[in-house]
Amino acid sequence: MGLLDVTNHLVNFAAPAFFLALAMPLFARLTARNKAARLAFVVQSAVTFVAGLGVLLAGLWIWGQDGKMLTYLALVLVCGTTQWAMQRS
Repeated sequence: MGLLDVTNHLVNFAAPAFFLALAMPLFARLTARNKAARLAFVVQSAVTFVAGLGVLLAGLWIWGQDGKMLTYLALVLVCGTTQWAMQRS
């Protein structure tokens, strides 16, 4: 496998965590209009991305393959919980 293939696999592996990390703070700002955001958008996205990437890596380690629906369910739950915790802090 060449460098381009490895890069493609890594980007596609991290893509669900990345897009959830961008979407969660955005939707939190749209739905919680009366509350001021306590942390910056970039900080919220970075924390959510790291938590999501950890879930994806844990799913890969536990099941030995990427793309299990249970891993994606855990990804959504962890990202949502992380965003909720940051809104409450």
